[in-house]
Amino acid sequence: MSLKDLQAAVAGVLAQQPALTASLIREKIAILSRALHPTLPDVEAENLAREFEAIHEIQLTSGDTLLGREFRHWLPEAKKKIDPYYWDRYRKMLIFDGTSRSVIASTDTISDEILGLLGDPSNHDPWDRRGLVVGHVQSGKTANYIALCCKAADAGYRVIIIIAGIHNRLRRQTQIRVDQGFIGRDTSRMGAQATVVGAGRHGSHRLPNPFTHATKDFDKATADAAGIPLQNLKEPAVFVIKKNPRTLGNLLAWLKAHNRRHRTARIAEPMLLIDDEADNASINIKHGTAGVSRINSQIRDLLSVFERSCYVGYTATPFANIFIEPSTEDEMVDHDLFPRDFIKSLDAPSNYTGPKQIFTDDAGSSPVRHVIDHQDVLPIPHRKGHELNTLPHSLVEATRTFLLACAVRRLRGHSRSHKSMLVNASPYNAVQQQLRNLLNDFVGEVQQGVRIHGAKPPRAADRYPVIRGLRSTFEREYPSCETRWPQVLRELRAAVSPVQVVEVNRSSAASLDYTAHDDGLSVIAVGGYSLSRGLTLEGLIVSYFLRNSQMYDTLMQMGRWFGYRDGYEDLCRIWMLPSAEDWYSHISESFEELRIDLRYMSQIGAAPKDFGLRVRSHPDSLTVTARNKMGTGQKFRHAIGLANRFVETSFLARTPAKQEANRDAAQRLVAGLRARGLGPETGTEHLGGRLIKGAPIELILEFLGDFQNSHRSAITEPEPLCRYIQMRADELSEWDLYFAGVKVSTANTLVDDSLGVRLYCQRREGVDVSGDTHTLRVTSKQRVASRGVEKVGLSPDEEARAESDYRERKGLPDGSHNYPDLAYRAVRQRPLLILHLLAIGKEGQDLSRSQPVVAYSISFPDTSRREDTVEYLVNTTWWRQHGFDDKDDDDMAGDD
Repeated sequence: MSLKDLQAAVAGVLAQQPALTASLIREKIAILSRALHPTLPDVEAENLAREFEAIHEIQLTSGDTLLGREFRHWLPEAKKKIDPYYWDRYRKMLIFDGTSRSVIASTDTISDEILGLLGDPSNHDPWDRRGLVVGHVQSGKTANYIALCCKAADAGYRVIIIIAGIHNRLRRQTQIRVDQGFIGRDTSRMGAQATVVGAGRHGSHRLPNPFTHATKDFDKATADAAGIPLQNLKEPAVFVIKKNPRTLGNLLAWLKAHNRRHRTARIAEPMLLIDDEADNASINIKHGTAGVSRINSQIRDLLSVFERSCYVGYTATPFANIFIEPSTEDEMVDHDLFPRDFIKSLDAPSNYTGPKQIFTDDAGSSPVRHVIDHQDVLPIPHRKGHELNTLPHSLVEATRTFLLACAVRRLRGHSRSHKSMLVNASPYNAVQQQLRNLLNDFVGEVQQGVRIHGAKPPRAADRYPVIRGLRSTFEREYPSCETRWPQVLRELRAAVSPVQVVEVNRSSAASLDYTAHDDGLSVIAVGGYSLSRGLTLEGLIVSYFLRNSQMYDTLMQMGRWFGYRDGYEDLCRIWMLPSAEDWYSHISESFEELRIDLRYMSQIGAAPKDFGLRVRSHPDSLTVTARNKMGTGQKFRHAIGLANRFVETSFLARTPAKQEANRDAAQRLVAGLRARGLGPETGTEHLGGRLIKGAPIELILEFLGDFQNSHRSAITEPEPLCRYIQMRADELSEWDLYFAGVKVSTANTLVDDSLGVRLYCQRREGVDVSGDTHTLRVTSKQRVASRGVEKVGLSPDEEARAESDYRERKGLPDGSHNYPDLAYRAVRQRPLLILHLLAIGKEGQDLSRSQPVVAYSISFPDTSRREDTVEYLVNTTWWRQHGFDDKDDDDMAGDD
C-alpha cells in the first residue's frame, strides 16, 4: 500500500476520534502503518504525524454578509425535509482526504449560509437572485462552491451551471474538481469505462448527470443526440463550461430548443449559475455605447431562460463587479450582474498565506527577492518580437532555488508531493517559448551535472561549476534549513531528474495535468495570462514574476504564490521587481481597508447597494481595475468620499517654476499660522518634525488652493478636494498640522530653515514617468509619508483605543503588534495635514545642497453622517498616461 493510501486511512480513523492529541495521532499512525505499510521509515511516520497535527490546528471563520432588503429566510424550515445526500458524500470525501474537522464544520456552516441566500427551489413562483462571494486568491473558493453545489442539489436545484475561466486548462481543472467533489465519476471516461472517484466512493446509487466532460466542453450535437430534456432527469444536470461566446451560445441554443415548457419561452426547473472569476470577461465593457458586451449579454440571457434562477459570482478581486456602472443608483441594482441580493465575504483559513502575510506583516525574513538585472536581457516592457538569447542571472538563481527546494522537500518526506515553479515574465507567447527553451537547456545542464558528480563527496563535487553554483545558492537561500548541504547533495539526483519545463499558453500543447502523476509532478511552468487566472499550481515553491501591470485586480490574480504551503512555507521564494513589491504592499493595505469596510457595513445591516456605493467612493477606486470595466465612454465622472481615508501627492510637478510656487505656498501657510500665534516654532517636537494643533480650516484651504498639483495626482486635484473639505466644514473646522522631518542628519542630509524652524528633510527617491518630463513620481510605491505617521496628534488614550479596537477586529491577542495607519485613522477626531519638505534623490546621494520639494498628505477622520462625496472627472487619456490600460497577453482572449 502506498503512503497516500496510508494517509487516507489515518485521516479516516482520526475523523472518528472525539478529541485529538499528539500522542493519539502517533499511536494511530503506528498501528495502521504496521498493518498497511510495514516498511514505512520512522522519519516518514513522524512527518505524517506533524502534517496531521498542523491540519487539525487549522481554523476557518465564517466571514461577513451583506443582504438585500425584503428577503425571506427559507432554509431553516426547509432543512427539516432535505436529505443531505450529496453534501454527506462530499463531507466524507473531505474527511478521507485529511481535511481538518474544524474546517469541514465551518464549510458546512458557510455553505448553508450561502444556500440560504439563494432562491427557495420549492417556491414555484418566478424568482431571480444575484449575489457575489468574495474570497482570497488561491484560498479555496472552488471547494466552497462545490459544497454549495452539493447542498443546492440536495435542496432541489435541478440545473447547475458552472462557468469556469476563459481557457480550456482552467475549465478542465474545474471539471476534474467537480467530478471529485460533486459528480462522483471520472467524466473523462464515461459509459462502461466510467470509474467512481472522490465523493462517489462514499455513495454512488445516485449520481448527477454531467453534460460536460473532463476532456470535452459542452457540445450541442452530443446533447441533441442524448435527447433527454432536463425535466425528465431524476438527478441534477451539471454543466462545467468555458467562459466563451461560442460555448455559451451553443448552450443557450440547446436549452431554448429542447427544454422550454410547452407554450412558454422559459424553463421551469430551478437553476443555479456559478460564475467563477466573475470579474473576468463577465463584466459589461460597453457602457456609454448603447451596447452590451457579448459574454455579459449571454450570461444575462442564460438567466432569463429560466423562470427561477440564481446567479452567484465568485472572485477574489470584486472591484469590477462593484463598479458595474449605472446611470442611477436604481439602475445599478436592477440591471446587469450587480450582486443586488447579497455579498458574502469568505475568511481565509488560519493556514492561508496571503498578501498581508507576505507584503505587510513584519514576521521575520521576507520570501521576496528583487529582480534588478533583467533590463538588458528582458526589458519591461518589451515587444512581441523580442529576441532572448540568455537568461537573467536572477532567473538562474530562482531556478537553482527551486531544484534545491525539491531536494529538501524529498528529505522532509514529500517525495510523492507535487512541486512547481512559476515563471511569468512576458505577455507574449513567442517570448514565453524562448524562455521555456532556455530554461529547459539550463535544467538539462544541471540534471547532467548532478547525474555525473552528485554522488561524489561534497569537497570533490564542489570542483564542478554546476555543483558549486547549487551549493552557493543553498547557503544563500536556506542557511537555517534543518538539512545540511551533504544531505541535499545526495538527494539532488532523485530530486532534479523528474523536473520538466513546460510552456503554458493558448498556443502550447503542454498541460499541467497533476492528476496524471500519482507520484508527484515536478514542473517549471512558463506562461503569462494562462497562469494568472484561477489555474492552481500544485505545490508552488518558487515564483519568478516580471510584469508591470498596475491594476489591483490583475496583480492580485497574478499572485499564484498565495495559498497553502503547509510543511514547506519556509522554502518558498518570490522573485519580482522592487516596484512590484511596493505595489503589492500598497494593494494589501487597500484590500484590508475594503474588508474592514465590508465588516463594518455588515454590522450596521447595510445592503449590497450601500457597499457598492461606498467602494465607488474610495479614493483608490480610480486605479483598482481595468478602465474598460469602469463604464461610461471617454469621460469618467467619479464620486469620491474621503471620510476615514488617506490621500497624498504621490505625483509632483517637476518644473522648477511649479516647485518654487509650492515652496512659496508653504511659506504663506506658515505666515498665516504665525499671525494666529501658531508658527511651527510653537509646535511640539515629534519624530524630527513639528506638530501644531488647532490650525483653522481657511488656512488649509488656502494652501491646498495655492498648491501646484501634478495632473497625474487626480485625488489631490485642488478644486474637488477643497469642495469636499468645505462640505464638511463643521466637522473639519480645526486641523492638526505636522511639518514632517527626520531626527538624525548626516553630511548628505538636506537641512531646511525656510519655514522658520530647522527641519532635517525626509529623503525620497524620485521615479521618472515614462514619456512625461513634467512629472515626478515619489518612490515606485507612490507613497510620500512614512508608515505610522497617522498616529501623530493622537493622545495616549486614543492610541491605546485604536490598538485595542484593531486587535478586537482582527481577533489578535493583547500585546505588541504591527499596527497599520488605518487603525489610528479610525479614532482620529481632527483631520491631519502633513507637510513634507522632501530631499529627492537616490540612497547615499549627497542632497545637502539641493532645494526641498514640497508635498503633502492628509488623514481624514470618519464622519458621523451620510458620507459627502465630490466628483472627479477622469478621461481615457489620463488613464492611459498613468499606465493603467491592461496589456493583453496573446492568449488573454481565451480559447475558441
